[in-house]
Amino acid sequence: MSGLGVRTENLTVTFSGVPAVDGLDLRLAPGKIHGLLGRNGSGKSTLAATLAGFREPSAGRVLIECDEFGAAREPYEDAVVTSRVCLIRESGDLMGNPPVKNVLGLASALRPYWDAEVAGELMDKFELSPRQKVQKLSRGKKSALGVVLGIASRAPLTIFDESYLGMDVPSRNLFYDALLADYTEVPRTIVLSTHLVSEVSSLLEEVVILDRGRLVTQSPVDSLRGRGAAIVGPAAMVDELTADLMVLAEQRLGGTKSVTVLGDLDDLLLAKARSAGLEIGPVGLQDLFVHLTGSTHAKEGDR
Repeated sequence: MSGLGVRTENLTVTFSGVPAVDGLDLRLAPGKIHGLLGRNGSGKSTLAATLAGFREPSAGRVLIECDEFGAAREPYEDAVVTSRVCLIRESGDLMGNPPVKNVLGLASALRPYWDAEVAGELMDKFELSPRQKVQKLSRGKKSALGVVLGIASRAPLTIFDESYLGMDVPSRNLFYDALLADYTEVPRTIVLSTHLVSEVSSLLEEVVILDRGRLVTQSPVDSLRGRGAAIVGPAAMVDELTADLMVLAEQRLGGTKSVTVLGDLDDLLLAKARSAGLEIGPVGLQDLFVHLTGSTHAKEGDR
């Protein structure tokens, strides 16, 4: 199994009448690493929990697609589907105070694709002892245990919801390397929910950006990067060139203006800009994320 496909249709999840996810239409292709990006409070965690069947939609639905299932199925209260979906949250969801080996044993019993050899290798890399009690672990070691459970599950849909925030930078880098290596060996659908965009950008194939529970954009990473540019030059020329583009941010110093834009920068437009003496530079995924989620232009439907 190379991964599960995911589809949401008008998905809404509310808390006390306030939407955390608001009318979301989304499709995640199977067998890819997807970035679920958004600021704190954007709805990432609620969406992740709903995709995994931990929460029931208030309206709309989540559909998990797999040839094995035949027709697409909703994950909520469907044990067959949820056994193939692994959600690892920052909290770890580690109940009680069992030894780590018991946690691994439970995962082995519940996860049909569990790989004990991978789990053992990762335990060694993160310097975790199976004899340690869960509540004796530091926050970083609890995060590391969550990462072990997520990668070794080899679940066809694996979701990491800020699960590595307790780790220091070297440990997070170890996680990224281990995840990519295991994904290369056993492709599946992986969702990384994070706001540490610069750290994970090299892993991602597609990104979904949320803002206040709504979809800002969904795009292959390379396409999104290609649609962003920083344009600098005389203000009048910059305004003329960018009149039909989405301006995410702008700065002005005297007669010189710098804008960050999102749009279709075709060859004709680029040639016109260069002939006018304008400077054009790339915009990193981190910067695009900041502009898209911090701008008044961040509206549902800007794709």
